[in-house]
Amino acid sequence: MSSALKSGAWTLLTVVACGGSSDTPDVVRLVDAFASASVVGTASNAEAPEASEWRFAEGELAGFVAGPGVSGLTVEDGRLSGRSSTDNAVVRVERPAGFDATDLLHAFEIRVKVSDGANLWVGFSGSDEPNVERMVERAKIFPWPLSTPIVSGDELRTYTISAASAAQASIKSADTRHIFIRPTDVSGARFEIESVRLIFRKEHLASIPAGVGWHGLSEVYRETIVTRAPESATFSLSVPERAFLDLAIGTVEDGPVTFRVSANDEVLIERTVTTPNRWEEVPMALDGLSGQVSLELSLHSDKPGAIGFWGAPALRSRASKDESRPRGVIVILIDTLRRDHLEAYGYGRETAPHVNRLAAEGTLFRDAIAQGAWTKVSVPSMLSSTYPTSNGIYEFTHKLPASADTIAESFRENGYATWVASANGFSGTSTNLHQGVEVLHENGSLVFPEGQPRGKSARILADRLLPWLDTHSEIPFFVFFHALDPHSAYEPYRPYDTLWAAPDGKTAHEERVEKVRPFIKSDFMKPMGLPLRSELEEAGVDPDVFVNHEIDWYDGSIRGADAEVGRVLERLRDLGLEDDTLVVFLSDHGEEFLDHGGHFHEENVYGEMVNVPLIMRWPARIPAGLVIEQTVQMLDVGPTLLELAGITKPGLMQGESLAALFDDQRRWTPRPAISEWTRRTDQREQDMVDAVSIIDGDYKLVHNIHRPEGFPEFELYHHRDDPLDQNDIASDHPEIVEQLSQQLQDWQKWAQARALPTNAEATEGLDSEELERLRSLGYVQ
Repeated sequence: MSSALKSGAWTLLTVVACGGSSDTPDVVRLVDAFASASVVGTASNAEAPEASEWRFAEGELAGFVAGPGVSGLTVEDGRLSGRSSTDNAVVRVERPAGFDATDLLHAFEIRVKVSDGANLWVGFSGSDEPNVERMVERAKIFPWPLSTPIVSGDELRTYTISAASAAQASIKSADTRHIFIRPTDVSGARFEIESVRLIFRKEHLASIPAGVGWHGLSEVYRETIVTRAPESATFSLSVPERAFLDLAIGTVEDGPVTFRVSANDEVLIERTVTTPNRWEEVPMALDGLSGQVSLELSLHSDKPGAIGFWGAPALRSRASKDESRPRGVIVILIDTLRRDHLEAYGYGRETAPHVNRLAAEGTLFRDAIAQGAWTKVSVPSMLSSTYPTSNGIYEFTHKLPASADTIAESFRENGYATWVASANGFSGTSTNLHQGVEVLHENGSLVFPEGQPRGKSARILADRLLPWLDTHSEIPFFVFFHALDPHSAYEPYRPYDTLWAAPDGKTAHEERVEKVRPFIKSDFMKPMGLPLRSELEEAGVDPDVFVNHEIDWYDGSIRGADAEVGRVLERLRDLGLEDDTLVVFLSDHGEEFLDHGGHFHEENVYGEMVNVPLIMRWPARIPAGLVIEQTVQMLDVGPTLLELAGITKPGLMQGESLAALFDDQRRWTPRPAISEWTRRTDQREQDMVDAVSIIDGDYKLVHNIHRPEGFPEFELYHHRDDPLDQNDIASDHPEIVEQLSQQLQDWQKWAQARALPTNAEATEGLDSEELERLRSLGYVQ
């Protein structure tokens, strides 16, 4: 959350000192200035979309049917009544044909009475004939998207669940053809449902005034001003020197909608949009304007109330920059990347020549440690510079509290345009990591060419980024680029699929997968075909042969991603930004290939999971060819970037800047490196650990807080000599175990005492208008 909001005040006009002054700001964001804008022309005769609602007449189920675990479904006194015979009881309904499949769900509302239970869940399917039993079974691993605590008893209560609370960027109307409701989470409870209602975005926007929101078209999201024809919004603004209007426009309407931008009553641009659910970027130079200007955004359509989106509108200065800070900051995260599979870290294959050159031209951190072993935990920790213990994230459904300070927020507040593209949904809206982001390409926006394996995404992300760099090369910018290429399934696209893997190896590997699949006990790993070593041996499949082919594909995927890193670096050279851009290359976690008998990531904090690459290049401040041997943490990345950009680190960030390591004249104080793994709810019954590790000096201690029978409480490794934690020496050094164990206890108390304020705590004292602005941007629900 921005510092202005934390102090209980909404910033009406962003004024930034990146080479400008308070009289001539370098960037004026219209979403921030909207509260002072004049909006006129609201239509009085706009038609509201038809509501999707179910009520129950006597004896009529209104299309609802009993699913698994429900008995005695009937309608009594206008209420759909029944009893749960399991803790996963489900009632379901199919929406009538003819609904608008292009809309997005805004909220789910239900009025219900339940005799017993603590939670209600809602799921959806767009399939013709969904498999309800499978949906219930999969919910044990991937919870249904919407849920709410309930108060059991004799009183009817209304629960409204925001779609923004879901662990996904959006819920498409097309995917809500079938609605599934688990009215309780206990067996033997009686429920009575009076009404069910789906509220979609068009209906919601038609019911509220023009304003600011976080809105997506085809899963590309922007800070957005929403108006409805024939409205116009007029701003009185001070235009920055050599300004241009950074703007994208779009609509959800099927018919034509015309967007008009005027300054001092002179039309600057008029553009008609006829294709819905698509952004059209329309940046325009404002070189002829200066001083105080009346800027008008007006919307026109034959349909009164037609909705128009003005995406991330901002007046940005292309004037000379502050030489003490980088023009651009680009963070490139390649998911699931073990550092020991890069030649810059000593690997024998040439998996990443462009990354290798980046390391030669910048500084390589030999021993960077991730704070989490999977994306959902690691990336929020990195981008907010907080430990998982403090930010509270370990479940699929968890979100970063709005009180957190993200790197993007700091750059946004200091005049940088902020742009994010991610192939992993965990680093977007579903984790509340869009805080401070002006433009976000969610993973759902990616369209993979026919024949290209899903997830091999670096090429698509580069295709999105390069044109954006072209139009933003003269202003400060911050980019977070999160590609998924090395993640399972490991098979890359051509030509990287046979760069190291045998051309005829795919068929043989698929045969091995099918041979071992019946022996895979984990419901999570079975569909992916990722067995334990013991399961391979039980199936009679050679573990080394199995893993070697996976690694050949994995390395090929790294090489494919590296080619796209090369395209980004090439474009920086073409734009003259190579020496003026701080480039960071890193990963969120590694991957296990039977190193400790397993596959995939998460589940522990061993070296193959948490030892990650970290490379930084900015010729103005970062030495070329420098190798940092000291152990550092990934939550130190954010504070480092902010210091290099001359930005004060927000108070809730827990990492420390590494910039002193670039300067022989400065002293840097090392800190122990912490990694955490906490089982999700779906893993509570499995034989796995809850673990936390500490690396201090030469040693790494793993504390298995929860552990299966026969598993050690403590494991000790010589981190420098044994980075993949293969030789447990705890019994040889009990004094080191005791010392590091005490340090871990002290750290846990420290991190728990610094838990981020919850949304309720962070928003206490805000008035209704300020709170609604936070809700409109999706920061709080």
